[in-house]
Amino acid sequence: MTLDAAEPVRADDAPDPLDAAHRSIEYMYERGWTDGLPVVPATRELVDAFLATTSRSPEEVIGRLDHLKRQVTVEVAAINAVMAGCRPEYFPVVLAAWDALMAERSTVGGGWQSTSGPAPLIVVNGPVRARLGFNSTGGVFGPGFRANATVARTIGLIVRNPLGVVPHVLEQATQGVPGRWAMCVAENEEESPWEPFSVDGGVAAGVDAVSTTLVRTSEFVDNRHTGDPELLLGDFADTIARTGSWIFRHASAGVVFCPEHAQMLAAAGMSKADVRGWLLERSGRSKAELARAGKNGLSGNVRRQDDDGELEGFDRFFADDSPRNLPIIVAGARNAGISMVVRVFSSWSGAAVRIEPPR
Repeated sequence: MTLDAAEPVRADDAPDPLDAAHRSIEYMYERGWTDGLPVVPATRELVDAFLATTSRSPEEVIGRLDHLKRQVTVEVAAINAVMAGCRPEYFPVVLAAWDALMAERSTVGGGWQSTSGPAPLIVVNGPVRARLGFNSTGGVFGPGFRANATVARTIGLIVRNPLGVVPHVLEQATQGVPGRWAMCVAENEEESPWEPFSVDGGVAAGVDAVSTTLVRTSEFVDNRHTGDPELLLGDFADTIARTGSWIFRHASAGVVFCPEHAQMLAAAGMSKADVRGWLLERSGRSKAELARAGKNGLSGNVRRQDDDGELEGFDRFFADDSPRNLPIIVAGARNAGISMVVRVFSSWSGAAVRIEPPR
């Protein structure tokens, strides 16, 4: 049959590509493969393009939840990265972020299923930030940047799909955390006065790396009215040690300093270790304040009410000034004195993971 002899195609018989795309999206909704937003169909060609960016075998198992008898492979991670809207070149960052999360004690236990619904905080360091377009400055905790958004979303889809941790089923969050699968930030190394966060995790400055931990939430500290570093840190100490966040004998929290706050502290001669030491000594509550919240006693390691307890003295929030208990990061714009305290779920593993170089 020649083209001239072919039957004419009527407009109402032509396939509708928009209809096909809609059917694909609805198909994945019906099977519960989404996080509530539409996902990209993972074709064989797209998945192979992602796998081509890594030297790791598609069959390599990169994570297990033994209590659920479920596991994740490199290929399954690639499928979910496609679905999340990543570009192929983001995939080595996804793998490094996942490896870093697997080093966290809480994520291989029951952390994903906690009633507090903790969120992964993903921190990217090194030249990869500029190369792939990760945001490290204004609006760093917000939307609008594909690399930040889709890398974080991929982690959420992996937890949801192959691991099966789904709300109302295996996920047990009482209320959950806003932005549970959205907190991927690049550190603002250019305006930070200190060494990169990845150095605290054992990776040299200038090397592409990812660090992660689970956090319960983030809380802003707006302090642009003082030039005194001790008054500034006093504001952070008060925010860190609020009684509502204090469940156990001690707890962990991180600080994501804006450049303005970090530079003020550094100009006063304070290193990150100095900041941690200052906050260790002053972050806490008096026994009387803890009693007013019903948390002045201990049952093992858990805080409880003790009507007959001692009301004199001061309880420290942090067990010590290790970076594992108090990670310090610099991110955001240098346009106002606004920083974040993040509630670390357990404690940071203390390990950064190198990102595989581009192939």
